[in-house]
Amino acid sequence: MSQARDGVFYEEGEASRDGTGRFYMGREIALVMDHRGAAWLERPDRARQERPDLLVDALDLAPDAVVADLGAGTGYFTFRLAPLVPTGKVLAVDIQREMLQIVAGRAEVENATNVETVMGTVSDPGLEPESVDLTLIVDAYHEFSHPREMLAAILRGTRPGGQLVLVEYRGEDPTIPIKRLHTMTERQAIAEVEANGWRFVENRDVLPQQHILVFEKPE
Repeated sequence: MSQARDGVFYEEGEASRDGTGRFYMGREIALVMDHRGAAWLERPDRARQERPDLLVDALDLAPDAVVADLGAGTGYFTFRLAPLVPTGKVLAVDIQREMLQIVAGRAEVENATNVETVMGTVSDPGLEPESVDLTLIVDAYHEFSHPREMLAAILRGTRPGGQLVLVEYRGEDPTIPIKRLHTMTERQAIAEVEANGWRFVENRDVLPQQHILVFEKPE
């Protein structure tokens, strides 16, 4: 069965082992990792494998920027971004209350006063209109059950000229030890995001295993 949304189809089919059986623009949406997998997000060798320091540097944030860390999880990137925007803020957005509780507790312990938690839904991150300079989505977009609606909502919440940065394991590289549905090719990601009003800017190809795909909201 297909559901048409402005000419774009979500399709329902047989689910693969790591998938939902829901398809968007030909791509099967992956199963969501819930809060019980939080330890994997904070695994000791993540910094060596993924080089989050390079990713954060590549964002080139202004000190007063408002950044949404969408799919924030345990706040792995939230608390790497917060020191870089001392006069701005980081919105840690997630749909799992348990994850946001982890972030809120850590913000209190670390006195990270520019970190705020936002409870989103599967179709809306809960951003105020034109309130955000940059939205960062790390290894989460491929799990969004409503990618079309989410991309539209992020666009509404972004200031003109603001950016969406999509970080995903490279689906073109079979040597990356990640389940296939938890990767994305550059071509597929660009097609999906541009179909929803964003303009592709560049792939900042500095990470060992992931794409950094930068999109801009047209002025």
